[in-house]
Amino acid sequence: MKKQKTLSILAATFALGSLLAGCGGGQSAAPQQSGTSEQSNSGGASAGGTLEKLVIGVVGPMSGQYSDYGSTAKAGAEYALKEKAEAFKKLGFDVQLSAQDDQADPKQGVAVAQMLISNPDVVGVVGHATTGASITAAAQYDQEKLVMVSPSATGSDLTEQGKKIVHRICARDDQQGSKAAIYAKNQLNIKTAYLMHDKQAYGQGLAEEVKKQFEKDGVQILGFEGVTAGEKDYSAVINQIVAANPEMVYFGGYYSDAGIIVKQAREKGFKGIFMGGDGYDSADLVKIAGADNANNVVFTSTVGDVGATEDGKKWISDFESSTGNKVGIFTSFGYDSMGVMLNGLEEAIKANGGKKPSREQVLEAVHKTKDYKGKFVNVTFDDKGDNTFASVYVYKYENGQKVFIGEAK
Repeated sequence: MKKQKTLSILAATFALGSLLAGCGGGQSAAPQQSGTSEQSNSGGASAGGTLEKLVIGVVGPMSGQYSDYGSTAKAGAEYALKEKAEAFKKLGFDVQLSAQDDQADPKQGVAVAQMLISNPDVVGVVGHATTGASITAAAQYDQEKLVMVSPSATGSDLTEQGKKIVHRICARDDQQGSKAAIYAKNQLNIKTAYLMHDKQAYGQGLAEEVKKQFEKDGVQILGFEGVTAGEKDYSAVINQIVAANPEMVYFGGYYSDAGIIVKQAREKGFKGIFMGGDGYDSADLVKIAGADNANNVVFTSTVGDVGATEDGKKWISDFESSTGNKVGIFTSFGYDSMGVMLNGLEEAIKANGGKKPSREQVLEAVHKTKDYKGKFVNVTFDDKGDNTFASVYVYKYENGQKVFIGEAK
């Protein structure tokens, strides 16, 4: 990159605010790399059979309180790449993974994006895992035509900014929020609700979409409050909830805060339903709230039940025996996001006569993805980069266990 562009991007790193993410949050830190290391292995396939290196970045929170999101997506992406590695070697390429920790911090997302952009071997990014970091990173990738495919960044704004490099295989918050509200009214028979959010891009976005749908459907909203993420005492707003006595509390945010809110509300006598988005999808919510308190906690997710079919059960068994990792919240979508990226990369290589494609050629191939048959979700990208096949699902916690209910309707 030119020196002037580098300086402008570095300046932007310090200017960006602390926008937080769909499915994640965290603190700033220097970029960290994990996973498969990048070996020095340049040269073309014609040079004595030497493989030419291509790198795909995988980015999300790999450490901190939201590491479930990034680490599980990375594990799935790594597994998908392992399965396809030999096929690419036959084409003359050694495709490697560079895992980067953005800690779900938008400023860190910029720093990681700059690092990946500066490596000419990087031809695509699986990630980022969270909305806030995805939005800030996308502004950098867009300048270099470096394509990204997120497994889990749900914020509606991500694909509304007109950047062709942005893609995701999951549903958007406006889909998740509205379907959650419809499910609450039609299936849970909710007539009164108190809405809360953590003032962040993901949580507030979800709560606002629920509010819109409830207002449209005639559900009475008894309160709409923002709280500060990371607090240990939510008694002020909980006292308001108990006094209002709603049938349901919807909190847009993450399991670490939701668990505390559920525990403290139950201790003050609230017996109604709690509801939230896929930020609730962590066993830690049950640990924080307590198994009994977590009963009647319902949440939506962009990821269906991986083990619902025999094929899915076999995949789980193969994955866990091969990697030593348990399947987590975004393992399946990390796997399918990498599948989409590798499919586009292969198409770009073929279209370029078997030679190393440019970033723009990979972008064009990924953007044209249509009727890709993923293991867990089919993918066709619209002009904005949203997946036309994306769905929303419902789960609940019961006796300390996550229970799949079905598709949100």
